[in-house]
Order: sequence, then structure tokens, then C-alpha cells
Amino acid sequence: MALTQTSIIDEITINLNGVILYRTNNVVMDGDKQIAQGYVRNSIVPGSDLTEQPANVVAIANVVWTSEVITNYQAEIAAQTAKQTTMVA
Repeated sequence: MALTQTSIIDEITINLNGVILYRTNNVVMDGDKQIAQGYVRNSIVPGSDLTEQPANVVAIANVVWTSEVITNYQAEIAAQTAKQTTMVA
């Protein structure tokens, strides 16, 4: 029998700050028999380059990532960075 692999995004979550988390389910079949399965988890933050992302993730990002969400996320990261810098100094 021929080996085939199927990959499907089976879970997408959006955090309150706009970060998109998604899980890809990879299944390897030998004919009608599943011989392997594994998951790959990814995350993308507001304002990220969407060029290499799956189409359904891009569609969600285009709806969720308003300019306000991107600005708030960037401000949140800047505040965290400033706090960490202050703690180290």
C-alpha cells in the first residue's frame, strides 16, 4: 500500500490580546490503516507577516487584527519590555 499524509488545521484559538494559536493534525496512512499521527502548534501575533500562513488562519487574522488590536498588542509588548528592562537595571 502507498503511504499518504493528511494535514488539517483542527483547532484555532484567539487570545484576548489578538494572538492566534492554531494546531495542525498530521496523519500518516498506509492504505486504510493509520500508522502515525502528530500535532504541530503555531502562534502568530497581531501585525505578523501572513505570507506563509494557511488561508483559513489568514482569513481570521484579517478580521480580528484591526488597527486597534495591533496597536494595543504592540503597546502591551513595549510595556512588558520596559518593565523587564527596569527589573534588570
